[in-house]
Amino acid sequence: MPAAPHDLRFPSIEGLRAFEAAARLGTFERAADELSVTASAVSKRVATVEELVGTALLQRTGKSLALTAAGKEYLHQVSAALGLLAAMPLHQRAVQRITRLRVSTPPTFARQILVPQLESFTQAHPQIELELLLSIPYLDNSPHEADVEVRTGADQGEPLLADRVLPVAAPALIHRLPTLREPADLVQAPLLRSPLEPWTPWFRAAGLDWPEPSSGPRLVDLGMTLEAAVSGQGVALARPSLARHWLGTGTLLPLFKITSPAANPYYLLQRQPDAAATAFADWLRGVCRQAEQQASAWLSGLA
Repeated sequence: MPAAPHDLRFPSIEGLRAFEAAARLGTFERAADELSVTASAVSKRVATVEELVGTALLQRTGKSLALTAAGKEYLHQVSAALGLLAAMPLHQRAVQRITRLRVSTPPTFARQILVPQLESFTQAHPQIELELLLSIPYLDNSPHEADVEVRTGADQGEPLLADRVLPVAAPALIHRLPTLREPADLVQAPLLRSPLEPWTPWFRAAGLDWPEPSSGPRLVDLGMTLEAAVSGQGVALARPSLARHWLGTGTLLPLFKITSPAANPYYLLQRQPDAAATAFADWLRGVCRQAEQQASAWLSGLA
């Protein structure tokens, strides 16, 4: 009849490791060197295991050791058990040295700014394992357990990007609207709407006293707005830092040179003061400075 769980007696991992090393290496001294303890400690640990199992496992002849019949059988079982434990990634020292960092970011920022440059961070900090979490800015569902957050909105932390916006459209849509030459001509164009990038500030910069558009799809994501523009569904307000791929390939074209500041810029919140979060925040600042400089150079080229 198998023993009830409360009747089970388990030796310590240190005791099992001491027995396995002593049996494999043949002396307590060699086992001690491998385990970084004293020979006396190894001997005591083995004796504790023998006392628990109720039988001798090793024969001591001077400084040499030999397995008893029970010891040979027990060694086979112990070696298998220790092998299984050693194979678990969480028990490996290299894995234990890894620092996990949770970063929360809006989807479009992640895809267009962060991920394309991520390899430079992982190469510089191989001991930091990043977990990227996506948040939906307008719904304010940012995962607050994140160590570092990128957020969009007003006064959300440390500013990351001084973005500007301008109207862009796909060549196919521009072809369908040949009279689209002045800002006022946008009255005939479908305007893509997003609460993250309202049109009113740009209207004022262009000298248009128009209200916010009230018809058409309302897209709660800047990336979806750009994708809709790429497919020719309407004119979008674009940040060059986010739309640089499409602008660079001519998939999206600027309609006018007039720009206005982005209504909801990106901000950085470092919720943990540790070294990993600080390293990532410093790296991200550099990435954003580069993106800002590239966007500024592109806008200057329109003049």
